[in-house]
Amino acid sequence: MTPPARRDGTPDKDQQPTRLRASEIQLSNARPARRQNVDPDQRRRKAATADSVAQSLGADWLVDDKPTEGVRLQKVLAQAGVASRRHAEVLIDKGRVEVNGKVVKTQGTRVNPNTDVIRVDGVRVNVNEEHEYFLLNKPRGMQSTMSDDMGRPCVGDIVAEKTMSGQRLFHVGRLDADTEGLLILTNDGELANRLTHPKYEVAKTYLATVLGEADKRLVHTLRNGIELDDGPAKADYVQIVDSHNGQSLIRIELHEGRKHIVRRMLKEAGFPVQRLVRTKIHTVQLGEQKPGTMRALNNSELTSLYKAVQL
Repeated sequence: MTPPARRDGTPDKDQQPTRLRASEIQLSNARPARRQNVDPDQRRRKAATADSVAQSLGADWLVDDKPTEGVRLQKVLAQAGVASRRHAEVLIDKGRVEVNGKVVKTQGTRVNPNTDVIRVDGVRVNVNEEHEYFLLNKPRGMQSTMSDDMGRPCVGDIVAEKTMSGQRLFHVGRLDADTEGLLILTNDGELANRLTHPKYEVAKTYLATVLGEADKRLVHTLRNGIELDDGPAKADYVQIVDSHNGQSLIRIELHEGRKHIVRRMLKEAGFPVQRLVRTKIHTVQLGEQKPGTMRALNNSELTSLYKAVQL
């Protein structure tokens, strides 16, 4: 039976609820569950989308039905200087971005910058932070090696700080000790191999100071081919830059990679080389860079080399 209330309408003091002291109150730190009533079909659709993205990338992106770690594609493009993240998202939406040869239109797609090949409008983007590319102006009298058993000056002396810090740089092609000029150094083995492979016919340009005052006959001889001990050789382009006082300055471009090819061609033609400088490889130019100095290749130079060797 319910006890009667007091005249003022309040419960009898014996029936009032017990008050808890502050020290006796326990608060729960648990957060309320989110999306407690997610549609099962929606879950399946999301899982199928993640799976299709992984397959399109041609990589093993799913482990135990969960995506592995990677970097968002728009962030990678922004870090590479292609565009801001927002603009990168627009490029992705328009289907202008490829990963490993597949067009990717899914926002938030994760990629591995160290292994995946990413292109925008068909042009490869350098996103691998582990790869380094340098242009060295090799001085005359220096060996094109990273070390020399005989203690002679070598390229490794200039890049000692890089090699000591763990970077294994190697040169693209060689220049003999008496030849100076442009030498590309990188730790990207695939690019280095292709740049030196005869299949891709990467052009190299030299400035040669020779004995004798050259005329158009030398241009004709070098362009049409000259017979050497190991077979015929010809230049792709020849220009007489200057000729006076018994010497000439010749610009010669060719894609041959045989040893001492420029010196041997000019000697056979009757114009022995006194000084030889390589000034250009494909579109990468030495410019006004001083001997013994090194600089990083810029994005446009690197993109041009990628195109030249179909990377």
